[in-house]
Amino acid sequence: MMLPLLLWALLLLLATVPGPGPRPAAAARGSCSHRCGDQDGLCSCHPTCSGLSSCCSDFRDFCLQVSPYSGSMMGGKDFVVEHLSWFNSPDGVICRFKESIQTLGHVDSFGRVHCVSPLLYETGRIPFTLSMDNGRSFPRSGTWLAVHPSKVSETEKSELVNETHWQYYGTAGITGNLTVTWEPSALSTQSVTIELWGYEETGKPYSDKWAAKWSYLYPLATSIPNSGFFTFTPKPAPPNYQKWEVGALRIINSKYYAGEKDVQALWSSEHALAWHLGEDFQADPEAWARAQCLAWEELEDQLPNFLQELPDCPCTLAQARADSGRFHTDYGCDIEHGSVCTYHPGAVHCVRSVQASPQYASGQQCCYTEAGTLLLTADSTGGSTPDRGHDWGAPPFRTPPRVPGLSHWLYDVVSFYHCCLWAPECSRYMRRRPSSDCRSYRPSRLASAFGDPHFVTFDGANFSFNGRGEYVLLEATLTNLRVQGRAQPRTTSEGPQDRGTGLVAVAVQEGNSDVVEVRLAGEGRVLQVLLNQEVLSFTEQSWMDLKGMFLSVAAQDSVSIMLSSGAGLEVSVQGPFLSVTVLLPEKFLTHTQGLLGTLNDDPTDDFTLRNGKVLPPKATSRELFRFGADWAVENASSLLTYDSWSLVNNFLYQSKHDYSFQPLFPEETVPDPRQATEAAELCGDNDFCIFDVMATGSLSVGNATRMAHQGHQHRVQSLQPVTSCGWLAPPRNGRKEGIRYLSGSTVSFRCDSGYSLFGSEASTCQADGTWSRPTPMCQPARSYTVLLSIIFGGLAVVTLVALTYVLLRHRKRNVASWGSQP
Repeated sequence: MMLPLLLWALLLLLATVPGPGPRPAAAARGSCSHRCGDQDGLCSCHPTCSGLSSCCSDFRDFCLQVSPYSGSMMGGKDFVVEHLSWFNSPDGVICRFKESIQTLGHVDSFGRVHCVSPLLYETGRIPFTLSMDNGRSFPRSGTWLAVHPSKVSETEKSELVNETHWQYYGTAGITGNLTVTWEPSALSTQSVTIELWGYEETGKPYSDKWAAKWSYLYPLATSIPNSGFFTFTPKPAPPNYQKWEVGALRIINSKYYAGEKDVQALWSSEHALAWHLGEDFQADPEAWARAQCLAWEELEDQLPNFLQELPDCPCTLAQARADSGRFHTDYGCDIEHGSVCTYHPGAVHCVRSVQASPQYASGQQCCYTEAGTLLLTADSTGGSTPDRGHDWGAPPFRTPPRVPGLSHWLYDVVSFYHCCLWAPECSRYMRRRPSSDCRSYRPSRLASAFGDPHFVTFDGANFSFNGRGEYVLLEATLTNLRVQGRAQPRTTSEGPQDRGTGLVAVAVQEGNSDVVEVRLAGEGRVLQVLLNQEVLSFTEQSWMDLKGMFLSVAAQDSVSIMLSSGAGLEVSVQGPFLSVTVLLPEKFLTHTQGLLGTLNDDPTDDFTLRNGKVLPPKATSRELFRFGADWAVENASSLLTYDSWSLVNNFLYQSKHDYSFQPLFPEETVPDPRQATEAAELCGDNDFCIFDVMATGSLSVGNATRMAHQGHQHRVQSLQPVTSCGWLAPPRNGRKEGIRYLSGSTVSFRCDSGYSLFGSEASTCQADGTWSRPTPMCQPARSYTVLLSIIFGGLAVVTLVALTYVLLRHRKRNVASWGSQP
């Protein structure tokens, strides 16, 4: 009798914990039909039910898992619904995405149910439902991950061999055959059809009529062997196809008719369709491209100015890489992968603003030289260029200029081809895509928690709080940002150890965003990521577009979470515990509370209790322990997941702060002399490291703490503000040396041949953000020969005039003398 009562009590309690979203209308209480995500009833259909053994018996039949779970947003990916077998059904299978987009599914000879992903025009987790009765009902539901075309694995798309050749085809010296390759096993057929599709955006820009559209154009080959290889010689397309300048190839089973939608397919990357353009382009590509560039320039002058709402670039490469909540690596120019910067010569690394701008969904790009200097288009065609369409798109997607990748191609990339690659008109492009300098950039603020655990607040105060329980690391009412952590003692093969604790789980939510939790799980203490309390898999994708955030897993032991406000979290494994770093933009000043302190540039009030009372900066470790306990999470507001009986019993049923747990306080440590010597050799003057060695008896734990603290200090140093004086123009008819415009930098000036410098030869950026000297002028110079000729010529004229005057005076006197004679 007790077990059913406990189960009911548990389910009622779990129902108060935030779930993944609104609940569908309940059907039969003993079934998951139409109930995926529900926790109430006689059994559970919530993702946590598996660990609690409380699932309805048909949970896997109605709350679907699929394999593979991701594919290009272009569609055409065949996936299997796992754990669902279906035999001898006369009705058809229909897969419905986002309640409105339907594709035909099928059942294979093994009884496995298949769906094909549709063309979606958006990225992220797409809800879908499944009908097994030809569309009469859709009781089953699941999630499909639509991926940016550039993030699809190479085996799942076709490759344009020597893609540059494709995109320059028809320009000077670029002729011959083109080749496309693919993995034959990706399409289970003997013969394929290769098609060209074109992308356009129709209607008036920034109006309700502005729409994105992929169109089937024509086949390149039909019913050819599925050999994985096709070569052809391009011919100019008929005039009615010339308006499409951006497109992609699609390879499908030859049993489908040309242009048939929502069928299994392999897509190439989107690219500039130089090879398909008409004879007028091939006859004079430079003149054709110049005309297109001028037309683009005219259109740009009619469109809204999106530059004003973009964030300023970080001033240095170190800032750009450290400010990971707002900026992320641009994979087209990545220092971690060899700095192959095709479109940015002179740069070694570029970043893009993570979030699109609020009104126009535009993006910022920032590129840096090897010396860490921000590279501007005013100095080099390899400089940073902002984007009218953010490359990653922006919610709600689907409509221009928010379509991931493709809007960017139309408004920023193909125009670059017109002006800079196919015609020598790059100055026109750069005038309308000028680099941002960094005069208004303000670095994010940083706070960290690591080790046993130790906290460094946003204002630089630091303390240790090794409580056992679940605690508020950060709350910010500005955006309703919440970060919570779970701390437990270190666990070894002998069970829980030590009188210290460390973070083993961190959860975050902002506003009504998804909830992401990062935790250590299993006996191996592996890093696990949960989305709305469901464990995620990263076997296919390391980047996910989620509601209100982006999620990136760079390695098996590090996760980055980038929120829509510009705030960022980085969670990594450091020894037996998690290390968490939180970055907040300057707008969060005076809006934070919790264990990571009050962000206001005043470290003296960082130990503020919930009731507003402030502990002194020199508070004792026991007072600080009470401060930490005061920020225990409440059940009703918990973001953390309880998907095992151990978690339920220890954290859901119990107090969020374990008052029975007695930690080791720093003043109580009595080190063994040998251990103290080893700790000193390892830690130096790092008190956090020394304490953790004393508390755990483990040098490896101390070393992990030391490394985490050093990482925090390095990032704090990278995010130090710097002063920029802004771009300094070269003199007309001259040049300058130096492209660094930060405090202390000097720019020197030279004049072209035939011109002389009037003004200072150099200018230095001063600490107040002004240049010490204005740009000088270069004026036409006169040679010494010419100057001497003018001087001596003038003297000769003066001498001649003087002689003439003397002679005339002498003659006049003589005439007068003759006239007076009788």
